[in-house]
This record gives sequence, C-alpha cells and structure tokens, in this order.
Amino acid sequence: MTSTLDFEIFQSPDFGMLRVQLEDGQQIFAETSAMATMDGNIKLKAGLKGGLGKSLMRGLGGESMIVNTFTAQNGSGEVTFAPGPPGDLLHYGLDGSSIMLQRGAFVAHSDGVEVTGKWEGAKGFFSGEGLVLLKASGTGDVFFNSFGAIIEVEVADDYYVDTGYVVAFEDTLNYSVTVLPGLSRGGKVKSFFFGGEGLVCKFSGQGKVWVQTRNVNPFLNWAHWYRPTKNKG
Repeated sequence: MTSTLDFEIFQSPDFGMLRVQLEDGQQIFAETSAMATMDGNIKLKAGLKGGLGKSLMRGLGGESMIVNTFTAQNGSGEVTFAPGPPGDLLHYGLDGSSIMLQRGAFVAHSDGVEVTGKWEGAKGFFSGEGLVLLKASGTGDVFFNSFGAIIEVEVADDYYVDTGYVVAFEDTLNYSVTVLPGLSRGGKVKSFFFGGEGLVCKFSGQGKVWVQTRNVNPFLNWAHWYRPTKNKG
C-alpha cells in the first residue's frame, strides 16, 4: 500500500527514529513521550482517542490511554519520534487490514488507523504479552518498534517463535502458545510452570511475522550482575 505520510526512518537498526513531514492540516498520532523534535507550527494535543472503552483496552495492552495528536498549522512542518527501547523501527501500510503488536511496540499512526486492545485470554497470558494484545487496523500507516533489530519472516506453514522475540504479526496468521516439539514431559512441565526455555508461539497459515533480535528479560538478567551495589559494614 502507498503511504499516506511523507516519512523517513533513520538510525536503524540500533536506535531507529521516525521523521514525518506533515502538510498543512495533516495529522499524525503517537504514543506519549515519543516526540523528540518538532517545528514551531506543529500543534500538540493530548487526549483519549476512540472513546473511553477503546482507550482502556489500549491501556490494558501495555500502552498509555492518552494519545498525542500532532497537527501542522499555517503550512507544512516536521516532527520526529524516538521510541523508548534501543532498537529498530518499522513502517507497515494497512489497507483495510490488521496487525497485532506486542506490548509497548506502538509508536505512531496516520489518520484512518485505529490502535486498540484485543482480548486474548489465556493464550495472551502464556504468550508473555498479557491478556490483551494491541491491534492496529484500518487504512493508513502504522509504525512500531522493537528491542534490537527486526527480522521479517514470511510464514507459509507452521513456524515457531520464542514468546519473548515476537514483535508483531499479520492477522491472517493463526497462533497458539505451546512448547517446542520434542521436549520431554518434564521439560514441558518446567516450561508451563516456570517459564523456562521452550514456551513458544506457533504460527500457522500465511502472512508475516516480525521477530526482534533481542529479548528484554534475558538482557535484564545479564545486566543485573553489573549493577552497582552498596557495601555493607
């Protein structure tokens, strides 16, 4: 699909940023605290988008209930966005379709796109992303980020991704949370109760899934041993 916005993604894949050139009267909607710079004729307005119910579902999906609206007034103007995590940033053009996003992945979208939460029940819980996942749907542009670089995978058969590495996937794909094929019964029990290695998302059907090259939890476990501590005594 042809983009409705004049944009550039730069500094990827390590510290991806989004630069958008808005025409007079054109708007872009972004997560709170994502704006890095903007021209003086860009007007910022914060508020609920889509009503209280959809805003609440967005909050349950790991995003702020508040959405910032940036509008160019009295001529064109530029605004740039920088996601919180160090990593990649990607554009996806929606054409009456939908994609699912991991918690915290949403950065911005154009007019014509709606981002809300989708109840996933136990499937969402065991995916590690919570009971509610983010769903971007409509016609227009959506931008999302990752922790690390992003790998795009075309799925045409069964495909397994560790739950901590899933960034987004097209809604043409079906998914379930399972354990790696071949694990022993004891390994399955460990994965189920303790979140050990082997708990994965199984995708089937045809569509795209985006995978990040780093997982937040293992990184935090690694960084924990380097944190400064106070000497006792």
